[in-house]
Amino acid sequence: MDAQKVDMYLMTNGKFFEGHQIPMIRERLLALDESRFAQLHAINLKDPTTILIVSIVGGGFAIDRFMLGDTGLAVAKLLTCGGLGIWTIVDWFIIMGRTREINAQKFFQLVG
Repeated sequence: MDAQKVDMYLMTNGKFFEGHQIPMIRERLLALDESRFAQLHAINLKDPTTILIVSIVGGGFAIDRFMLGDTGLAVAKLLTCGGLGIWTIVDWFIIMGRTREINAQKFFQLVG
């Protein structure tokens, strides 16, 4: 794929991934066919900042974990009232990284 297109994709979507993953993502994008580029825009990437806000507002009800697709953890968090509040507070610090992790998994599943 064209390097300019890859750089544009990374500028617009870089916040969805961890910083150390960007060089590997760039390599995969450069080796990707032009025809698969449209599929990249169809990936439902979650915004880490939005998930953090949801976690702060509704983390005790496990809304953040349900949004990420961590259904098992979400049910456990919901049943324990956010681990008596402790789990909710811990999630405020780790939920953005978990969101970027899930986004990277989706990306690498598509790209291969």
